[in-house]
Amino acid sequence: MSFRLDRTAHHAGTHEQAAQYHATHQPATPAERLLAAAYLNSVAYGYDLKNPPRLDRTAFATRRHAHRNG
Repeated sequence: MSFRLDRTAHHAGTHEQAAQYHATHQPATPAERLLAAAYLNSVAYGYDLKNPPRLDRTAFATRRHAHRNG
């Protein structure tokens, strides 16, 4: 699937017009919506869609909560 981001397109309208536009132009399946979101993330953060950066697992820490009885 190929996406293209048109940075020149903009239209101010009513909420009803926006809802109608999104109802007719939204990708049909959840998988297509995820692909579109992945593409937008790659454009926003400047990485190759086919080679995304790995998650930095050192940025987060996990711990177990103390178990409370009663």
